[in-house]
Amino acid sequence: MAAKNDTIGRTITVTVLLCVVCSVIVSAAAVLLKPQQLINKELDRQSNILAAAQIDYQGQDIQKLFADKIVTKYVDLKTGKYVEKPATYRDAKRAAKDPALSTALTRKQDIASIKRTADVMPVYLVNKDDQLKKVILPVHGYGLWSTLYGFLALEGDLNTVVGFGFYSHGETPGLGGEVDNPKWKALWPGKKVYAEGSMEPKLGLVKVAVVPGAPGSEFKVDALSGATITSNGVTKLVQFWMGKNGYATYLTSLKAGES
Repeated sequence: MAAKNDTIGRTITVTVLLCVVCSVIVSAAAVLLKPQQLINKELDRQSNILAAAQIDYQGQDIQKLFADKIVTKYVDLKTGKYVEKPATYRDAKRAAKDPALSTALTRKQDIASIKRTADVMPVYLVNKDDQLKKVILPVHGYGLWSTLYGFLALEGDLNTVVGFGFYSHGETPGLGGEVDNPKWKALWPGKKVYAEGSMEPKLGLVKVAVVPGAPGSEFKVDALSGATITSNGVTKLVQFWMGKNGYATYLTSLKAGES
């Protein structure tokens, strides 16, 4: 009996020691790799912004290209004016969860099902010869299974789509996940956001939408096959962010040269 107890005791001791060693290794790896993970996350963000702006970054130094091509600004959504980055601000996703840095949406306002918006949002500008050529806007909203996060880029007229893509979502592969399909993303460039070029901050004037069978329409993008809810979600998130609770006030101010 004593020998049996000794064997059990040794087994437990070895198991505990093995768990401790593995935990130390995993924890150390997480700490050591975190700086590289943060660098990779930032590179991914920058590459997605460049992709939305239709700037080829393949085979290039993404950080250098981003610094050369993109100007980052912060916008107060209520006033449409540029502001300094808040001292406690880390990113828009975290800010939207902080009551001190965000605004709760009413059910009527919240067509994108995001609950709150950050009061200050980053925007990304492409300038050439002191003229605005493109503006890239972060957008997000709920699809079927997840919140889709992406970037929508507009031409300098602030109405024509340059490019559109998502960098994070959990939609069904082969269905809603087709938002990642290059063929579908290629349908967006050239589409118009606002009716007759108007950018009054009224939601009703946002015309762009994802609908079935939409070839030839300057405001319509063909829906994802078999993914009606995701398609509707994309329509709602774009219409929200281009409307009065999103960037419409900023875009109106920018067009008037007041930002």
